[in-house]
Amino acid sequence: MKRRQFIQKSTAATVLAGIGGLSLQSFGSKAKKITILHTNDVHSHIDPFGPEDGRNANKGGVARRATLVEAIRQENPNTLLLDAGDIFQGTPYFNYYGGELEFKLMSMLKYDVATIGNHDFDNGIDGLYAQIPHADFEFVSANYDFSKTVMDTHVKPYKIIIKDGIKIGIFGLGIKLEGLVDKNMYKETVYHNPIEKAQDMSRILKEDEKCDLIICLSHIGYEYKNKPDKVSDIKLARATKDIDLIIGGHTHTFLPEPTIETNSVGKNVLVNQVGCYGLYLGKVDFYFSHGKQVGSNGASIVV
Repeated sequence: MKRRQFIQKSTAATVLAGIGGLSLQSFGSKAKKITILHTNDVHSHIDPFGPEDGRNANKGGVARRATLVEAIRQENPNTLLLDAGDIFQGTPYFNYYGGELEFKLMSMLKYDVATIGNHDFDNGIDGLYAQIPHADFEFVSANYDFSKTVMDTHVKPYKIIIKDGIKIGIFGLGIKLEGLVDKNMYKETVYHNPIEKAQDMSRILKEDEKCDLIICLSHIGYEYKNKPDKVSDIKLARATKDIDLIIGGHTHTFLPEPTIETNSVGKNVLVNQVGCYGLYLGKVDFYFSHGKQVGSNGASIVV
């Protein structure tokens, strides 16, 4: 796809949040732009869908995603690439290679950070651990305690990245594994309440680490309308403060643009998720002026 066509498509469905109706030009030439690209629930889909694959025909594929990511990085070097879990399980590539190919390709695409989904335990925690050497990116999870497992020290609660002087804090959350994954697969992994951990993480990242932008990589699901007691990204957004963006997974929810939720202190937080199988690439831009966030916009790009 030619770059001009790509830019037109990627900005066709945008949502502006918290900028008081100002145009992006109003930020001035000194405004800094941080671009967040993200995927979720790719489920080992390496190849694109074929022309006979119904509504997914001719979509997806790692090579196409790589082309889009590279084009965006050329437009804005201050770009991060993140994944919200369920990297594994879904095609024979996983059955044969056990996740090696997925991690190697993500490393080639220069992913920065990923969190862990329930299907990433499908070869057991030992199978996940065996593939860690192939991952040239970091894993974060604040509510999975791996201290009594082989994954101890390989998953951190959060990661801080600085781009153009903007300090970005990224933490991860995973879904409750009990009843969803066989205990023998996740062994001594301990699950903690994601909202409580998110409150802790956002406080640490904002107050202690002095982050300018706080992102949650969540694999707990977008919303459960028929299960009001179940924790979701929407509940998480409303119950916390200081989180700027929740990148979701697990429910395979496709959002053409981020949902704008109100957090516990009345400020906007963006919640986004881009379906599954690598069909779409999420893109959210944050704008900063004089060290303060002045606006954001987001879109889902068809791969």
